[in-house]
Amino acid sequence: MKKIELIYRDILYNATEKERFEMTQSELSKKFGISLSIVNAAVKRLGAIGAVKILQRSFKIIDVKKALYYWASIRNLGKDILLSARVEMPVREIERSMPNLIFTAYTAYKFRFNDVPADYSEVYVYANEDELDSIKKRFNLNEKNLKSKNPNLFVLKKDAFIENYKAIPLAQIFVDLWNLKEWYAQEFVKNFEARLGI
Repeated sequence: MKKIELIYRDILYNATEKERFEMTQSELSKKFGISLSIVNAAVKRLGAIGAVKILQRSFKIIDVKKALYYWASIRNLGKDILLSARVEMPVREIERSMPNLIFTAYTAYKFRFNDVPADYSEVYVYANEDELDSIKKRFNLNEKNLKSKNPNLFVLKKDAFIENYKAIPLAQIFVDLWNLKEWYAQEFVKNFEARLGI
């Protein structure tokens, strides 16, 4: 994930889960160790589309939906894939067998809301590169599994800050789902919008 996306995730986490709509650029800069100029550029982009109102000493998010969709439109999920493989197990079994990793997309939605708007066939998780071996061993992944043209397990590169949240932020799940190509991803996105009231 790009540095600018860490900013968007935190702004949206605060708005959707903490009901905190006003923040300062300097607090975000300090929190993530990101230069003020990058934070400023991120906030200005949201200001340009009317998602935030820039005040004298802070900014206020005024359109969560616009901000979510803006982040979704610049997110490149494919670039974050560390491993994709075909696991010859039902999805529920893959989920149950997964080491202690951070689920996203369909599984994260299911666990967060105890519901699924459609059946799904893929599992997405966030992990570090040093966790890949344990995943390969857990699922007996070989060259054939790893080169499958029909993968159902995707391991995405975990950023350094995702574990600072008690659970994967709703905004992260939403944006990841929006970036998936399967038809049922849109069912999840539609239901997500209703749950977020956007």
